[in-house]
Amino acid sequence: MSNERKRHVIPGEVITSGPYRAEQNTIQVGDKIVSTIVGLSDVHDGSVRVIPLTGGYIPKDDDLVIGKIASHSSLSWTADINSCYVGMLPASDVFGRDYSSSSDDMNSKLAKGDLIAARIVNADMTRDPLITISGRELGKIDSGELVKISPNKVPRLIGKRGSMIQLIESSTNSQVTIGQNGLLVVSSEDSNGLLKAIQAIELIEEQAHVANLTDQVNEMLESKSE
Repeated sequence: MSNERKRHVIPGEVITSGPYRAEQNTIQVGDKIVSTIVGLSDVHDGSVRVIPLTGGYIPKDDDLVIGKIASHSSLSWTADINSCYVGMLPASDVFGRDYSSSSDDMNSKLAKGDLIAARIVNADMTRDPLITISGRELGKIDSGELVKISPNKVPRLIGKRGSMIQLIESSTNSQVTIGQNGLLVVSSEDSNGLLKAIQAIELIEEQAHVANLTDQVNEMLESKSE
């Protein structure tokens, strides 16, 4: 079996057998590859994995995430990153090493409800992850619509080599900032394009498991608005 169609599997179900590598959410039992979760099997290029259909975001080092500022202390902000953890953004990351809690106003930079594009610096699971907004294409997000999808659907939204998201952006004249935590910001100067982009994202969220998803998305994008 060099390749197999994607299919729904449950924990303990044998996905395939033979000289395959057991990867994400699978284990090797003898010469068989067995699923450890409920999800969609993916056998490709000599490896086997299972893509979860549901689940929350687990922070990982270097992940790009979208966060919403929730609160701040004198030394840091906390950001909702769509996880059981919150992102911790040090004040020094924004103000610099000369930050002073007595003279610098935290709210002048980031206030409750502000959206940020950030990167996970340290995802040590014994504490809330450390995040940064220092870097290219990181920082406060001043415009756009916030959209939430399952973090496990993000790879499907991006597509192979970015094909799906490129299709959406080029067809709707929009820009989509994708957080690996399932939070997205969609921006467009064209209100119809903005709506179409959001509809395409919602379609992918609902139909991530189907084989002809690209055709469905393309058809929807080419249809005239009612």
